[in-house]
Amino acid sequence: MYEAKPSIALKQNSLPTMYDLPSEEVGDSGLPDQYHFWQGELLSETFAPPPYPDTDVLVACDLNLYYDLEHPLWYKRPDWFAVVGVDRFYQKTEPRLSYVMWQEQVKPFVIVELLSPSTQKEDLGLMRGKKGKPPYKWEVYEEILQVPYYVVFDGHSNQLRLFKLINGRYQAETVGHGEYWFADLDLGLKLVFCQYKDLSRLWLRWYDRTGHLILTAAERVQQEQQRVEQEKQRAEVEKQRAEQEKQRADLAELEISRLKALLRQSGIGSDGAGSQ
Repeated sequence: MYEAKPSIALKQNSLPTMYDLPSEEVGDSGLPDQYHFWQGELLSETFAPPPYPDTDVLVACDLNLYYDLEHPLWYKRPDWFAVVGVDRFYQKTEPRLSYVMWQEQVKPFVIVELLSPSTQKEDLGLMRGKKGKPPYKWEVYEEILQVPYYVVFDGHSNQLRLFKLINGRYQAETVGHGEYWFADLDLGLKLVFCQYKDLSRLWLRWYDRTGHLILTAAERVQQEQQRVEQEKQRAEVEKQRAEQEKQRADLAELEISRLKALLRQSGIGSDGAGSQ
């Protein structure tokens, strides 16, 4: 049932968000904001682990992840996750409507959750499920699925936290300079100040072993355009240089012709002797 009055008082002249107003669906905190969508898209566009062909890499944003055959309606919906070693399409032909663990038998390699006020306690493992009730995210990722890596990023404070599964439990890893290298993927993840969707801010980006960012399709097009423009400029410089060389050669030839004419006028032959 839709609540007519917000449960949180709004500041005058401020725009309400999903964090201020209740959802029409009971228990639904609302859809992700634009930043959540864009950050997920950016992770998906740039996730390209060299050991795996594109067809054997599944990336997903807000896709239902079903994890318990005994409770087939229980699911989690990670902000972003990646599975390697499975076909990116369902039965190799259809886009996926969900990811079902007991059917695929391949768990996600890494899950990323983007903190929001309504989910941060669950995302950080500060809430524990009750017996007979669906467990919270941390329990599912750590204890049931045993996902090797769990990344939590707060887009408001720009705090990046990464947990690695060690002996069945998540241990916080050091994220030096806001970056981390996944040796199994031959790929790294780091915070980079850049522009995406015309928004300049810190973004989570994948990078390769040389330290270079994996480019988005738009960035590759822009890079190619810059390369073509640079080639055009180099060609123009070379053309100008060639024209200058030709002008110098023409001037030198004219000067030689002028000197020869002066010599003839003075009666000095080409052998340097005067006429008798």
